[in-house]
This record gives sequence, structure tokens and C-alpha cells, in this order.
Amino acid sequence: MIFPSEAEVEQALPFKSLIPALRRAFSGDITVPMRHHHDFAHPSAEQDSTLLLMPAWKVGETLGVKVVTVSPENAQLQLPAIHGVYLLFDASTGQPLLQCDARTLTSKRTAAASALAADYLARPDSEQLLMVGTGVLAPQLIAAHATVRSIKEVYLWGRNPEKAQQLKRRIEHLGFSKVEVVVDLAAVVPNMDIISVATLSPDPLIFGKWLRPGQHIDLVGSYKPSMREADDEAIVKAQVYVDTFQGATKETGDIVIPLQKGILRQSQIKGDLFGLCRAEAQGRNNPKDITLFKSVGHALEDLAAADLLLKELKTS
Repeated sequence: MIFPSEAEVEQALPFKSLIPALRRAFSGDITVPMRHHHDFAHPSAEQDSTLLLMPAWKVGETLGVKVVTVSPENAQLQLPAIHGVYLLFDASTGQPLLQCDARTLTSKRTAAASALAADYLARPDSEQLLMVGTGVLAPQLIAAHATVRSIKEVYLWGRNPEKAQQLKRRIEHLGFSKVEVVVDLAAVVPNMDIISVATLSPDPLIFGKWLRPGQHIDLVGSYKPSMREADDEAIVKAQVYVDTFQGATKETGDIVIPLQKGILRQSQIKGDLFGLCRAEAQGRNNPKDITLFKSVGHALEDLAAADLLLKELKTS
């Protein structure tokens, strides 16, 4: 059994390899039960914590399960909001093959899924990226989007300006012509080609009144039915896509609340990553469309990443 470090996971999963691995996985035949989602009280916090159990397997090959906790108020303790472990088994014998900290694996596969969607949905000439949020996902999302589009300018926004400056220093080595911290989302959003949002905000940060034709919105953070990163007007103005119909229509307020209000019907969701990767759903076909992709995460992505990780570690 292999126990790779976070640094080894990071090195073994470059986006140039991971994004195609996810494309193959969404095109293939992997069994993914609905993930278990349990909220549990935190005695000294206002918001509940969450336990997620995410299994997936490919018959005769590998089986994996991720166990994750999300504690939104951990920042007050100088701790990450997300902790977890990933376990990979041989699906024929049940033999354990690999165990790793799930944080890096999750951030890599999440960013790769957003970039995979952007490859179908963002305009090919997209050059400007706005990153809303400064957590562990932010640098991964920036690097992933830059893998599928020729991003030249990156703009960063966070509630804590110092964390935004730290993020700027972390990504400067990626060679963008411009990296800038911004404070006024209303002034910046209309000028962006791609807007990626990865926060734990319970309320919308991106408003439809700011959007202009041709933009692509990537919503990553809201993982509960009560949480939102974009308002109703943004949903109404956009061509909406999700990572999976099964998860997104039940787990995220960005989709659940508009469905409940009747401003979005499930039939109006243009497709998910299964449909896009299998050419069963059409991606962007009009440069003036506003496209919006909402992900909640999927165990298929974890299994694809873990399979690639195991392969790379065995050959290195």
C-alpha cells in the first residue's frame, strides 16, 4: 500500500494529465452511488460542520472512497475548512492500494473539473480571469483554467486583502502578464472573460446585473442547498451547466433555490460533464452567450485522480 505525501500528490497530478483523465472518466463506465451528506453540530460555531462519504468503482479495476469533513469556521482556528482521507482499493481482490490526504487530491480534481467544463464553455479567446476567493482551491483553479485557455491577466478578490496578496505571491511564478488584487467586484466583473468563484459564502457574490455577453462563470464553492455564490438574475441570464444532474440539483443553493422558485427548470439546464464529454450535450455555440458551470464535486473525479496518482507513483 502506498502512502504519498501532499507534495507527491501535487507533483503527480499536473493539469495537462489530470484534465484528460477526467474527460476519459466522464466518457467511460464508472459506478458512483449518491454520496452521503451529513451535517453535524459544532458546539462553539454558528455553522454546522459537514461529513461527506464519496464512493466510486470501476468493475474489475479499482474502488475508491473519500471521507471528508467541512468546518466553515475553522479559519478562526487557523485551520483549513476541509480535511479528509482518500482510500483506493483493487476492485477485484479488495486489496488496499493507496491512502492519501484528500485535501490536495480534492483541490486538484475540483479545479480540473472546472477547467474541463471551461474547455467546452468558455470562449476560445478568453484571456482575463477573475478569481473570487483566496482559499486552497484558488491557485489550483487559476492554474487549471490557464491549462485550457491562454490566460494572460489574473485578478484576485478576497474578503481579506492580505490573503489576496498572499495568493498573488503564490501564483506570480506562473508567468501571467498581469496579476492584480482588486477590491470592487462590481467594477471588475463586467471586464472579465472567466469568473471563477470558490468561497464558503452563504450569500451571492456575483450578480447578474454585472454580467455581459460572452462571459463564463465557474461556481465552485456553495456545497449546501442554503449557500449561493450567484444571484437569481445571473442564473436567468446564463446558459446553465452542472458537473452532474444528480448532485447539483440537490446539493447546491445556486441550483436548488432557483429550481424551487421556478426561475429555473431542470429541463433548462443545458448539460452536465457526462453529456459534454460524451458529445450528448452541446457546449458553447454562440460567442455572445453567458455560460455558467456549477460543480458540487463527484466521486468519479476522485477515482480518476487517484487512478492517475497510483499510475504516476508506480512509474516514477
